[in-house]
Amino acid sequence: MYCPVIELTQQLIRRPSLSPDDAGCQAIMIERLQAIGFTVELMPFGDTLNFWAWRGEGETLAFAGHTDVVATGQADRWIDPPFEPAIRDGMLFGRGAADMKGSLAAMVVAAERFVAANPNHKGRLAFLITSDEEASAVNGTVKVVEALMARHERLDYCLVGEPSSSEVVGDVVKNGRRGSITADLTVHGVQGHVAYPQLADNPVHRVLPALNELVATEWDRGNEFFPPTSLQIANVQAGTGSNNVIPGDCHVQFNFRFSSELTDGDIRQQVATLLDKHQLRYTLNWTLSGQPFLTSRGKLVDAVVNAIEHYNEIRPELLTTGGTSDGRFIARMGAQVVELGPVNATIHKINECVKAADLQLLSRMYQRIMEQLIG
Repeated sequence: MYCPVIELTQQLIRRPSLSPDDAGCQAIMIERLQAIGFTVELMPFGDTLNFWAWRGEGETLAFAGHTDVVATGQADRWIDPPFEPAIRDGMLFGRGAADMKGSLAAMVVAAERFVAANPNHKGRLAFLITSDEEASAVNGTVKVVEALMARHERLDYCLVGEPSSSEVVGDVVKNGRRGSITADLTVHGVQGHVAYPQLADNPVHRVLPALNELVATEWDRGNEFFPPTSLQIANVQAGTGSNNVIPGDCHVQFNFRFSSELTDGDIRQQVATLLDKHQLRYTLNWTLSGQPFLTSRGKLVDAVVNAIEHYNEIRPELLTTGGTSDGRFIARMGAQVVELGPVNATIHKINECVKAADLQLLSRMYQRIMEQLIG
């Protein structure tokens, strides 16, 4: 039986859109949207294709997502080739099936059905699509948002189609995300021979007590919506590869996923104070990937909860766990931002898959959200 959501998902999966290569996915979406009266603005930046599309005017509901996918891994370990979609026992297999070409197809088909039923809808329906969310994310949504903000574009509500669900569609909705900041720390010592430690200064030995204190620190206790701030050491590097040389430098990289109880300035200051207390000679550079954002109960959250309860008869959990998403950029526009997408159990894995029926269900939820907010 023909199913427009599944058919479109398969078309998109067949395009090997390894980030940031769009591989023609956006052209497929644009053609469908233009056919139902959308105005489409291409917004490429550097190596990244983006587009902003809209229909109607007034209070604006945007659907956001990305056409790029992560690498497939060992292709011979897939049941079927990763860019040749296949359905087995009701599961649709293929790279991007869950993250997030299935969501993109659900959005487009929902828009087609919504416009057919509401040709003169009262608000503005929009799409914000990028081809670089999985890689550097430098020329993607963040650049589009900056351009839209510069010309004072209106954006009231945004639904990001990231795979938010845990076991069934809609059991988890992300109504915010933690902030992310990474420290690149180099502790400076004096290189020397291991047999003459008195003539050297081992930076590994120097930094260990400070790292232990960093790991043991309670940064905050979180709050109603956010878990406590988490620090994780990601990389430690030192030495020349020789067993008889005391290294001159020790490089440590660590990341904070932080709640709204802290600012990135608080984190920077506390880390510097701790390092200074241990009397280290160091160089410290920071990379801020995103600020925490939160969408409290309001029109968008209520519409999403209503759509899930209507179609799946479950009440979703509102969570802010997991990694970052492009929602962190869109929230800067003052929009209410929520993430609702398929089950995330296989994202980025070999044999990525999603229940075909879930994508159809998701499309109906998206359509109901459109009807409630701008119908």
